Amino acid sequence: MDKLRGRAETLKIARLLDVEPDALVFLQALPVDDVRRFRAQSVAALFDRAPDMLDRIAAATRLVPAGVAAAISQKALGPRLAAAVAGRLEPARAADIIEKLPVPFTAESCAHLDPRRIKGIVDRLDENLLVRVAVALAERGDHLTMGRFVGHLPDAALRRILPQVDDAAVLRTGFAIDDPERLGHLIDLMGAERLASVIASAAADGLWPEALAVAGMVTGEQRGRIASLAAAQPRDRLDSLVTTVAEQDLWESLLPLVALLGEQERRTVAELPSLRGADVLGGVVRAVVATGLWAEFLPLVDALPDASRKVVADTAGALPAPDLDALAREVDKQDLWELVMPLVELMDDDAKTRIFALPAFQDQAG
Repeated sequence: MDKLRGRAETLKIARLLDVEPDALVFLQALPVDDVRRFRAQSVAALFDRAPDMLDRIAAATRLVPAGVAAAISQKALGPRLAAAVAGRLEPARAADIIEKLPVPFTAESCAHLDPRRIKGIVDRLDENLLVRVAVALAERGDHLTMGRFVGHLPDAALRRILPQVDDAAVLRTGFAIDDPERLGHLIDLMGAERLASVIASAAADGLWPEALAVAGMVTGEQRGRIASLAAAQPRDRLDSLVTTVAEQDLWESLLPLVALLGEQERRTVAELPSLRGADVLGGVVRAVVATGLWAEFLPLVDALPDASRKVVADTAGALPAPDLDALAREVDKQDLWELVMPLVELMDDDAKTRIFALPAFQDQAG
């Protein structure tokens, strides 16, 4: 799911730098951990080198009651500058002032707050206010800011927020979450019925990339459950998943989920119209070559209709020699020959000759 994580990181950096995401699209070609570090460095550069004026304003707010400081924030500073000043205050003092501000003003300010100060402030805010601000952010469609905050919210607040936020907002927030390790816990809080509704929303609202990103950030039983919920969608909507994945080259996110499906679920995917085209199947093979996801791909191939399996076999047989050798070595390493040999049988004579001459195949035969 590196491609989706890179996409999310690029959106976050664009928001941070106040530029259009298209201007930073080149970042998506870089290792996602490097992009994440760049975002952290950008946060430090922007917020640690704040003008002395902000410290002077922050010092002045300490001398007046919180209500007066809140009024000054609204009338004289505005959301962006007020957030910058809040980042220079002690968390307890910032929380005191925030509690005196109108919720819409606070929601708008949240987008400009130093991300490193969020936890300290959230921990000191009243639960009712946290709920109202979160709902306001959802209504504003500010899912990137919600993604920053959601990992710091207490369970009691989250249980109240979730029923007030629609499924699409939940998906978009999960896609943008800053603390992926918290996502599994949020899904537990959601419950099975709401998770099913959220995945149905991905199918209905064209949010498959967001759903794939969420699935990639959880593990174990939760990931398998998301895979099964996706496979259970109506045929046309499930077909839209494969079409989206093919268009955006997201096979590295989808194939590990398909590998978790039961036999009948996998057959449902394999029989989709979108998986019959030579262009799509060829794209899958090329993606698998690049990612080494043969163990995840071959069970799906085994479930494909005969004509589609022949396309996969011909595409694999025509791979350049280095790719074909890498395929064979990966298959040998993971002991997948039982799944590969039926494909080899479908290849033409030239492709079979190339396969049989590979060192990895010779080792297997020996």
